[in-house]
Parts: sequence; C-alpha cells; structure tokens
Amino acid sequence: MRPLDPRLLRRSRAARGFMVAGGALALLQAGATVAFAWALATLVVGLIDGELAAGGAGPIATVLLAGASFRALSGWLWEWLGSAGAMRVKAELRDALLVGLEDRTAQRGVTTARAATLLGPGLDALDEYFGRYLPQLVLTAVATPVLVAAAWTADWVSGLILVIVLPLIPVFMALIGMATEVVQRRQWDRLQALSRGFLEVLGGLSTLMVFGRAERQARRIRTVTGEYRSSTMKVLRVTFLSGFTLELAGSLSVALVAVSIGLRLVAGDMALAPGLFVLILAPDVFVPIRNVGAAFHSATAGLEASRDALDLLDAGPAGRTATDEPDERAGSDATRVRDRRPGAGEAGLHVRGLVVQRDGRPVSAPLDLEAGRGELVAITGASGVGKSSVLAAMLGFADRTGELALDGVPLGAGTRRHVAWAGQAPQLVEGTVAENIRLGSADADAALLDRALAIAGVDVDPGLRLGPAGAGLSGGQAQRVAVARAVHRALATDAPLVLLDEPTSALDAEREGAMANELRDLARSGRIVVVATHRGGLADVADRIVPLREVVRA
Repeated sequence: MRPLDPRLLRRSRAARGFMVAGGALALLQAGATVAFAWALATLVVGLIDGELAAGGAGPIATVLLAGASFRALSGWLWEWLGSAGAMRVKAELRDALLVGLEDRTAQRGVTTARAATLLGPGLDALDEYFGRYLPQLVLTAVATPVLVAAAWTADWVSGLILVIVLPLIPVFMALIGMATEVVQRRQWDRLQALSRGFLEVLGGLSTLMVFGRAERQARRIRTVTGEYRSSTMKVLRVTFLSGFTLELAGSLSVALVAVSIGLRLVAGDMALAPGLFVLILAPDVFVPIRNVGAAFHSATAGLEASRDALDLLDAGPAGRTATDEPDERAGSDATRVRDRRPGAGEAGLHVRGLVVQRDGRPVSAPLDLEAGRGELVAITGASGVGKSSVLAAMLGFADRTGELALDGVPLGAGTRRHVAWAGQAPQLVEGTVAENIRLGSADADAALLDRALAIAGVDVDPGLRLGPAGAGLSGGQAQRVAVARAVHRALATDAPLVLLDEPTSALDAEREGAMANELRDLARSGRIVVVATHRGGLADVADRIVPLREVVRA
C-alpha cells in the first residue's frame, strides 16, 4: 500500500482539490454510517422491548432512511469525484510532460516509445488509481478512526479488539504490496518493451520487407508479447491471492468482535442496544481498509505511470504544470523575448563559439554570428557540415556549447515559442492546405494566411485536402507549404526569429529567386530570418553569408 505521492500534490492543483474534497466527503460518510447504525440498533431494540410507540418510531426511522440514503449517495459522489479528479490530474500531467519533453535536458533517456506509452495508456491507468484506490485510502484515513471511536464509546471492549486487530491488516497489505510492486514494475517494463519493439518494427517495415527480414521481427514481437502476457498473469495471480488473504483477515476480525459481544450478551454482562450497534458498525470499520488492498492491485499501473511521469518531470527544469509557479529560467526568458526592450549591444541574434555536440562529441565547427532585426542571413556549407544541427541547437533540440542569445536572452527550449521554423522535411498532416499552414495559430487573422501563401509562393488551392503525411502534393509544393506555415506562425505570433532549413532545395531557379526576395522583405518587417542553404540563388540575396566549415576530427 502506498499513499499519494507528495510530488503529485505539489504539482497538481486537481490532486490537492481531490484530497480536500475527499476528506470532507469521507467525514460525512462516517457520520452517516454511525447515524445509520445507531438508528437501526435503537429501532430494533425498541421494537423487541415494546418500548417504542408507533409515533416515536418516526424520527428514528427518518434518521435511518437519511443515513442509508447518504451512504448510497456517497458511492455515486466518490465515483464522480474520482472520475473528475483523474481527468484533471491526467490533463495537468500530460501538459507538464509535453512541456518537459520539449526540453532537451528532460529528453535525455526518453525514447519515443516510452513517451507514447506514458502519455497514452500509462496516464490512463490513473482512472483506477483515483476512481478506486484513493477513495478507499481516504476513507481508511478519515472514516475508520471515527467509526472505531464510535464503537469504543458504545463498548470499550469491542473498541479495544478493533484497535488490536486493525493494524494486522495493514501489515498483510504491506507485505503483499511489496510483492505486487515488484511484479507490476516488471509488467510496466514489459509494456514499454512491447511498445518500443512495435514502433521500431513499424518504422522500418518497408526496409525489413525489402531485405526479407520481416518474419524475424514478427518472431521478436511474439516473444515480447509472450513476456508481457506472462507478467500480466503473475500480477493477476498475486491479486487473487492477496484478495483472499485480506477477506480472510477482515472476516476473522469481525468474527472476534461478534463472538465477544455474543458471549457477553448471553452472560448478561452487556445490554442489547450497544452490542447491536457495534455489530452493525464493525463490518464498516474493516470495509475501507479491505477495499484499499483490493483496489491497490488495479491501481498499481497508475502508481507506476505517475511515478515514472514525476521522475521524468523532476529530471528537467521545464517539467512543470500550469498551476505551479512559472519556471524561473524558461518562463522569464520567454517573456523577456516578447516584452523586453534590449539594451545597448543586446539587440539581435548573438552567436559566439557555437558548437553542436552529440554524445559529447562535436558535430559542427565553431560558429560566430551577429545579426540584427531586418537581416536575412544565409548559413552555407557542404552537405554534412552541420547546418541543420546549428538550427536545431538554436531551437533547443540539440546539445551545444558556446553563447547563443536573442536580444540578450539565452535561446533554447524555453524561448522556442517565440521562434518560427521549418525543417528540411515538410512534416505535413492530414487536412487542408490552409489547416496545415494555420497549424498552431488557427485563430489568427485570415489575411495572414494570404500573406503567408504569397511569401512562400504556394500555388495550390488552400482548400485542397491532403492525405496522411501531406499526400497529394509534389515535393516542391510540400516544401513551400511548410515554409508558409513558418511564415504564418511568425506573422501570427510576432516571432522575432525565423529559421528555415533548406527552404528552396526542391525549387527551380525562378521560384527560388522569388522566395528569396519575399524572405528578404519578411526580414525587413523587423525580423531576423536565418536560412541554412547550399543553393547560390538564396545565398546571393541574403544580407549576410556565414560559411560553416567542416568539423576538425581529432
């Protein structure tokens, strides 16, 4: 058994709200249970003794019906609270993870398969965690002490028995929980391995078929699937055995109380009313703690996923939710780029000794660059010298050394929202041409779409619907649509820096010249436009050409 991770309470406002609301609901439910037990015991004893007149039974019956009604209503309220809490916590964690995964620091060691598994089925498992496990945990922490105190007040001997036997169940639960955590962690690892293997095979399927290696990979998937199935059966086996153990422990504990009360009732050492009250109350004392153990197994996937998500968020400075205090580095940098007026000598793009690194080794030669607003800068060099890597470093997608600042503010993942860019691959999505261009800025002024189309030289109907991955366009058309999307983003968000990687590689000389002139005009509107190119037509129009040398290998 594990309580709510305190890191989740710090990061999620919804989780904190769930615990407060759950505590209040558990207290009310405990009060309703005590009222129901008292009313039922009083009513039965009064009818047996004949001391309860027909008119006197009305108020007690009202309390009985009110207690029973609220106990039934509380079940629905717990279900609603758990569902709402799970949805909000999942939304907050997904937002924080997406922000964290953008940060290169948080990305280290995070594969696509791990991210997809965590953001998808991993966080979805929190439904069971918040829907079943946490409600019973809150009831155990809040309602159980109230019920034990009520039983002790009615009969101190029964209360003492409850106090003695209650801790035994958590001991069993702790032992079972440790075994469950081991097998559940193994199952979670198997699920990630299955996702990773499937994505790898899917990504290289065409190559595998060409070389006749598809069947071998199919055997690999079958092996990983079998391992995941085996680990799942181990989890279920532990779940069934632990459920039986907890039911047995709870039943024996209630039996001890019942036997004690029965013997004293026969001996005449105890009145019927308090004995019946405790007998009615005793099962409810053990129900929450037994349900915690039963729900723990179905919630362990959510526990593992939330722990993995929180570990990932703690690994990088960008991991934060919208409800946390803004990150001092990323948030302030992003705001300063947009709102701050640069001081003397700070305006523009400043690059000093920029070296892109991969696995600790340089993949580009040192780069120095100074560019002011209104300039079109071309980074040139032969294929493979690292032009694309330099742009990736400016976006925070690649590790690097050296100084890199825009208007005196360091560039990186935290300032990416204020940079518009287009890579070598168009990366179009299914939808219309206009939807692809307006991606991320769908609410922008419609006139900006026409201007972006003109600057990029897009000559296809904006309403043309594309297939998956932009199917339906030629290579040059797809490239121009990608450039239009970057331009539209720059216009819609007033981004001061535009980065374009080989924007004219698939264009003829005439179209290249036209786009070059348009990009120069875009720069003149108060932006810095940096293009990586090996084409002379685009470089000739640039205000500044910065050649990138090949890296010197030791």
